[in-house]
Amino acid sequence: MPSDAAATQKVRPIGKRGEKSEAIRESLLRAAEHVVGEIGYANASVTLITQKAGVGQGTFYNYFQSRQEILDALLPALGKDMLSHIKNAALGGHSFAELEYRSFRGFFDYLEQTPHFFRILNEADVFAPKGHAEHFETISARYLRFLRQSHQNGEFPAFREDELETVVFILIAARTYLAMHYVFGEDGQKPLPESVAETYIKFVRYGLEGVPRSADANEPEKEKQ
Repeated sequence: MPSDAAATQKVRPIGKRGEKSEAIRESLLRAAEHVVGEIGYANASVTLITQKAGVGQGTFYNYFQSRQEILDALLPALGKDMLSHIKNAALGGHSFAELEYRSFRGFFDYLEQTPHFFRILNEADVFAPKGHAEHFETISARYLRFLRQSHQNGEFPAFREDELETVVFILIAARTYLAMHYVFGEDGQKPLPESVAETYIKFVRYGLEGVPRSADANEPEKEKQ
C-alpha cells in the first residue's frame, strides 16, 4: 500500500492540470469578451477568439463544443465577476439605503473597469439568448435575496414580500437605462455623474422606505372630523 506522501504526490499533477485547464478556459472567455466587445457577437468567430487567446482551434473545442456555446457562457461569466465586484463595493454598509448606494456605485465602477460589458449585455438577448436568460436569472435572484433580507430586518414595511420581485426588476431597469443615457453616449464612455447617483438613492429611499409628505401630515385628523 502506498504511503500518504506517495498518494499526495500522485494527486498533485491532477490538480495542476486542472488549474491549467481552468486557466485556458478563462483565457478563452476573456478573449471572447474583447472580441465581442469590439466587433459584436455577429462577427465574433472561433478563429478570432483563439487568436486573441493565443491557442489553437483544436484547443478551443476541448473546452467549448461550438461558437454558440462560448457566446452563451460569456455574459454569465462576466455577470459573476460583476456580482463579486458589487459585493466588495457594498462592504461596510448597514442599512438598505447604504448597501444599495454602495452597490449602485459598484455597478458603475464595474462598467468603467469593464468597458465591453454593456455591449455584451445589450446584444446577448439576440445573439446569446441562453446566456442572457441565465445572467438575468442569477442577477435577479441575488438581488431578490438582498431585498428579502432587508425586508425581514424591518425595512420598507409598506411593501409585501410578494411585491419585492417587481421592485427588483424596477431597480435593475433603472441601472440599465441610467447607464445607457449617462455613461454610454455619442461622445463615448464616461463616468456616471455623482448627481445621478444621489438622485437614484433619493428615489430609492423615498419610494421604498417612505418619507411622508408634509402636506399629508394632518390627513388622519381630517378623516376623524
